[in-house]
Amino acid sequence: MVARSETGKNIARFEFLQTVQGDDVTMHLTYRFVDGSIDEETTTFTQQGTFRLIRTHHIQKGPFFAKPVDFTVDAATGIVTSRNVDKNGKVHVESEHMGLPDDLANGFVGTLLLNVPRNTAPFRVGMLAPVDGGRLIRLLISPEGEQPVQMGGQNLKATVFRIHPELGGIVGVIAQLIGLQPKDVMVWVLEGNEPAVVRTVGQLDGYGPVVSSELEGTSFRK
Repeated sequence: MVARSETGKNIARFEFLQTVQGDDVTMHLTYRFVDGSIDEETTTFTQQGTFRLIRTHHIQKGPFFAKPVDFTVDAATGIVTSRNVDKNGKVHVESEHMGLPDDLANGFVGTLLLNVPRNTAPFRVGMLAPVDGGRLIRLLISPEGEQPVQMGGQNLKATVFRIHPELGGIVGVIAQLIGLQPKDVMVWVLEGNEPAVVRTVGQLDGYGPVVSSELEGTSFRK
């Protein structure tokens, strides 16, 4: 996949690797930016009838990001770890135990969208944002209809999903007031026997520039 800025400029390439061992799935997603920045996330989850997060490690660093992130969630133990480097180069590691919901979906929201029915009703999942050592929010996921897609000379259809972050409470009110309310993320999922995420549009860090990531060779009609 190729990632573009809101002006259409190519800014990064997106790589995806998935391995399966028994009921455990490990996904490795990486954005490699032309300015040297990296957005890398490695997530392991189980698929024993339902999806359940085991562990995820998310790194964002480089000039594209206003603040670097090195954030690990071990859902099995409830330990959440943040690693930061101060202006003097000293590394600070903070870990704490948190009560995490069973529906925590860090790192594999796209996989969930590949497995829901086309006519699914809106639903919510948990997300632990890498803010203040870990802030739990809810994501409201809603289907937004279908859109024609052309890929490899074929005319296909994609279901469009909207992902709306729900901050809730006073935090949500303050975020709106100061303009830091995360924008909705839009995801296009190719229909058929082999569903695939063919496009995403949204912020990579919850408050930075909007990035559009599309499968190469794919075009979309309104």
